[in-house]
Amino acid sequence: MKDAVSLQSVRPGAALHASQHVLIVEDDPEIGCLMEQHLTAHGWRVSLARSGVEMQRLMETSRVDLIVLDLMLPGEDGLSICHRLRASSAIPIIIVSAKSDDFDRVIGLEVGADDYLAKPFNPRELIARIRALFRRMDLGAAVPSLHGRRLGFDGWVLDCVAHSLHNRQGAIVTLTPAELALLQVFCERPGRVLSREQLVDLTTGVNISSTGRNIDILVSRLRSKLEPSSSGGQYIRTVRAGGYEFVAEVSVA
Repeated sequence: MKDAVSLQSVRPGAALHASQHVLIVEDDPEIGCLMEQHLTAHGWRVSLARSGVEMQRLMETSRVDLIVLDLMLPGEDGLSICHRLRASSAIPIIIVSAKSDDFDRVIGLEVGADDYLAKPFNPRELIARIRALFRRMDLGAAVPSLHGRRLGFDGWVLDCVAHSLHNRQGAIVTLTPAELALLQVFCERPGRVLSREQLVDLTTGVNISSTGRNIDILVSRLRSKLEPSSSGGQYIRTVRAGGYEFVAEVSVA
């Protein structure tokens, strides 16, 4: 199993994340220690458990911010652990497993995992996915008052449950799933400058390609459908060297 994680081409990151605690649940001592070494080198505080029982003990004595969870464990397996954790906690979970077919990946995500990484994997990819999840956590909290199923701005209404947008006259405006997801991200975070990378993270899971260029295209399409009838001329402001900001006032409709 040594080839599941390689020490090659991994350098410590410049940024430290010592306040973020990552728990690795992996019964293979060699793989677990290698992952622990890589993550520690990149600045995270890391703990290692070799079973669900050890994991539970660690979680009872210290705060854990993210879990890297193997599927094949002694006693309770990773899928059962993930399902149990998700019933009471929103803690981010990345499943790592030698099972790499689509069926296992789908099952892992359906029981509540945030990401699924097949072994063998490059440690850089695990580190990148952990960073992406932490970025998503930092940005994921919408404005506390904007938790309604319907959000309104300048006479428009976005129904976050029905996944529909109504214009000022009450007519439905046709948007693709990716456009709707991006508009919801903007409406839940008005007045916040969001980089292209952050927008990619926040819209993951709606078939948006993970590129800033695709975000630019989606923003352009949203503008063409929203802004011709905008009284202020623009809802989505481009911030030079920053990203985009939704400038309309948003409220629960």
